[in-house]
Amino acid sequence: MTKKEIATILEEKHQLLFDLIEIHPEEEWLKGPENKWTFGQHILHLTNSIALLNKAMSYPKFILKYKFGTSNRETRSYDVVVKKYEEKLATNLERAKQFNIKLKSPTLGEKAFLVNKLKIQNKKLQHKTNKWKDKDLNNLLIPHPLMGRMTVREIVMWTAHHTAHHTQILKEKY
Repeated sequence: MTKKEIATILEEKHQLLFDLIEIHPEEEWLKGPENKWTFGQHILHLTNSIALLNKAMSYPKFILKYKFGTSNRETRSYDVVVKKYEEKLATNLERAKQFNIKLKSPTLGEKAFLVNKLKIQNKKLQHKTNKWKDKDLNNLLIPHPLMGRMTVREIVMWTAHHTAHHTQILKEKY
Protein backbone atom coordinates (compact mmCIF):
# COMPACT_ATOMS: atom_id res chain seq x y z
CA MET A 1 0.00 0.00 0.00
CA THR A 2 1.46 3.35 -1.00
CA LYS A 3 1.73 6.29 1.39
CA LYS A 4 -1.07 8.04 -0.50
CA GLU A 5 -3.30 4.94 -0.20
CA ILE A 6 -2.51 4.74 3.51
CA ALA A 7 -3.48 8.38 4.02
CA THR A 8 -6.70 7.78 2.10
CA ILE A 9 -7.70 4.73 4.14
CA LEU A 10 -6.84 6.48 7.41
CA GLU A 11 -9.03 9.40 6.37
CA GLU A 12 -11.91 7.14 5.26
CA LYS A 13 -11.92 4.98 8.40
CA HIS A 14 -11.70 7.99 10.70
CA GLN A 15 -14.41 9.88 8.83
CA LEU A 16 -16.80 6.93 9.32
CA LEU A 17 -16.05 7.12 13.04
CA PHE A 18 -16.52 10.91 13.16
CA ASP A 19 -19.83 10.57 11.31
CA LEU A 20 -20.96 8.00 13.89
CA ILE A 21 -19.91 10.25 16.77
CA GLU A 22 -21.88 13.13 15.28
CA ILE A 23 -25.16 11.19 15.11
CA HIS A 24 -24.67 9.39 18.43
CA PRO A 25 -26.83 10.88 21.20
CA GLU A 26 -24.71 12.83 23.69
CA GLU A 27 -26.47 11.25 26.65
CA GLU A 28 -25.10 7.87 25.52
CA TRP A 29 -21.43 9.04 25.71
CA LEU A 30 -21.09 7.71 29.26
CA LYS A 31 -22.98 4.48 28.66
CA GLY A 32 -21.87 1.08 27.48
CA PRO A 33 -22.77 -2.58 27.79
CA GLU A 34 -22.29 -4.06 31.24
CA ASN A 35 -18.60 -4.62 32.04
CA LYS A 36 -17.62 -3.07 28.69
CA TRP A 37 -16.22 0.28 27.70
CA THR A 38 -18.42 3.31 27.34
CA PHE A 39 -18.67 5.05 23.98
CA GLY A 40 -16.28 7.70 25.30
CA GLN A 41 -13.72 5.13 26.42
CA HIS A 42 -13.55 3.73 22.89
CA ILE A 43 -12.75 7.21 21.59
CA LEU A 44 -10.17 7.77 24.33
CA HIS A 45 -8.54 4.41 23.52
CA LEU A 46 -8.29 5.27 19.81
CA THR A 47 -6.91 8.73 20.61
CA ASN A 48 -4.29 7.30 22.97
CA SER A 49 -3.32 4.63 20.47
CA ILE A 50 -2.77 6.98 17.55
CA ALA A 51 -1.01 9.57 19.76
CA LEU A 52 1.43 6.89 20.92
CA LEU A 53 2.19 5.94 17.32
CA ASN A 54 2.73 9.59 16.41
CA LYS A 55 5.11 9.93 19.35
CA ALA A 56 7.08 6.87 18.24
CA MET A 57 7.29 8.23 14.70
CA SER A 58 8.70 11.49 16.09
CA TYR A 59 11.79 9.81 17.52
CA PRO A 60 14.96 9.87 15.45
CA LYS A 61 14.97 6.83 13.20
CA PHE A 62 18.31 5.60 14.57
CA ILE A 63 16.72 5.31 18.03
CA LEU A 64 13.86 3.17 16.68
CA LYS A 65 16.42 1.03 14.84
CA TYR A 66 18.56 0.65 17.97
CA LYS A 67 15.64 -0.04 20.29
CA PHE A 68 13.45 -2.29 18.11
CA GLY A 69 15.56 -3.37 15.14
CA THR A 70 14.84 -3.73 11.47
CA SER A 71 12.64 -6.09 9.54
CA ASN A 72 14.03 -9.22 7.91
CA ARG A 73 10.93 -9.86 5.80
CA GLU A 74 8.70 -8.20 3.23
CA THR A 75 6.12 -5.77 4.56
CA ARG A 76 2.69 -7.35 4.85
CA SER A 77 -0.27 -5.99 2.90
CA TYR A 78 -3.21 -4.28 4.59
CA ASP A 79 -5.36 -7.40 4.17
CA VAL A 80 -2.70 -9.65 5.71
CA VAL A 81 -2.22 -7.26 8.66
CA VAL A 82 -5.99 -7.21 9.24
CA LYS A 83 -6.27 -11.00 9.05
CA LYS A 84 -3.32 -11.53 11.39
CA TYR A 85 -4.72 -9.01 13.89
CA GLU A 86 -8.18 -10.58 13.89
CA GLU A 87 -6.63 -14.03 14.40
CA LYS A 88 -4.45 -12.79 17.28
CA LEU A 89 -7.40 -11.00 18.84
CA ALA A 90 -9.57 -14.13 18.64
CA THR A 91 -6.92 -16.39 20.17
CA ASN A 92 -5.70 -13.89 22.78
CA LEU A 93 -8.93 -12.27 23.92
CA GLU A 94 -8.06 -12.44 27.62
CA ARG A 95 -4.61 -10.98 26.99
CA ALA A 96 -6.13 -8.19 24.90
CA LYS A 97 -8.58 -7.37 27.70
CA GLN A 98 -5.68 -6.94 30.16
CA PHE A 99 -4.44 -3.94 28.19
CA ASN A 100 -7.80 -2.23 28.47
CA ILE A 101 -8.89 -2.72 32.06
CA LYS A 102 -7.92 0.67 33.55
CA LEU A 103 -9.19 3.25 31.12
CA LYS A 104 -10.81 6.33 32.60
CA SER A 105 -14.24 7.25 31.36
CA PRO A 106 -14.13 10.68 29.70
CA THR A 107 -16.88 13.05 30.75
CA LEU A 108 -19.36 14.59 28.36
CA GLY A 109 -17.54 17.88 28.88
CA GLU A 110 -14.37 16.27 27.49
CA LYS A 111 -16.09 14.92 24.38
CA ALA A 112 -15.43 17.84 22.01
CA PHE A 113 -11.81 18.13 23.14
CA LEU A 114 -11.23 14.39 22.74
CA VAL A 115 -12.85 14.17 19.31
CA ASN A 116 -10.83 17.17 18.15
CA LYS A 117 -7.64 15.60 19.52
CA LEU A 118 -8.38 12.40 17.58
CA LYS A 119 -8.90 14.42 14.40
CA ILE A 120 -5.59 16.20 14.91
CA GLN A 121 -3.74 12.97 15.68
CA ASN A 122 -5.16 11.37 12.54
CA LYS A 123 -3.93 14.29 10.40
CA LYS A 124 -0.52 14.17 12.12
CA LEU A 125 -0.22 10.47 11.37
CA GLN A 126 -1.06 11.02 7.72
CA HIS A 127 1.50 13.82 7.53
CA LYS A 128 4.24 11.84 9.30
CA THR A 129 3.63 8.80 7.12
CA ASN A 130 3.88 10.91 3.99
CA LYS A 131 7.16 12.49 5.15
CA TRP A 132 8.86 9.18 5.96
CA LYS A 133 10.93 7.45 3.29
CA ASP A 134 9.46 4.20 1.99
CA LYS A 135 12.56 2.26 3.03
CA ASP A 136 12.15 3.43 6.62
CA LEU A 137 8.42 2.64 6.68
CA ASN A 138 9.24 -0.86 5.43
CA ASN A 139 12.32 -1.59 7.53
CA LEU A 140 11.99 0.03 10.94
CA LEU A 141 10.04 -1.86 13.58
CA ILE A 142 7.72 -0.72 16.37
CA PRO A 143 6.26 -3.08 19.00
CA HIS A 144 2.54 -3.76 19.14
CA PRO A 145 1.22 -5.17 22.45
CA LEU A 146 -0.67 -8.02 20.79
CA MET A 147 1.04 -8.51 17.43
CA GLY A 148 4.68 -8.10 18.44
CA ARG A 149 7.07 -6.07 16.33
CA MET A 150 5.62 -4.68 13.12
CA THR A 151 7.08 -2.46 10.44
CA VAL A 152 6.04 1.17 10.75
CA ARG A 153 4.06 0.84 7.51
CA GLU A 154 2.20 -2.17 8.91
CA ILE A 155 1.34 -0.47 12.19
CA VAL A 156 0.10 2.64 10.37
CA MET A 157 -2.11 0.42 8.18
CA TRP A 158 -3.22 -1.44 11.30
CA THR A 159 -4.27 1.90 12.79
CA ALA A 160 -6.79 2.32 9.98
CA HIS A 161 -8.19 -1.14 10.70
CA HIS A 162 -8.13 -0.52 14.45
CA THR A 163 -10.33 2.54 13.92
CA ALA A 164 -12.70 0.54 11.70
CA HIS A 165 -12.77 -2.27 14.30
CA HIS A 166 -13.88 0.08 17.08
CA THR A 167 -16.32 1.90 14.80
CA GLN A 168 -17.97 -1.45 14.08
CA ILE A 169 -18.18 -2.28 17.79
CA LEU A 170 -19.76 1.11 18.47
CA LYS A 171 -22.32 0.61 15.69
CA GLU A 172 -23.29 -2.83 16.96
CA LYS A 173 -23.36 -2.31 20.72
CA TYR A 174 -24.21 1.34 21.27
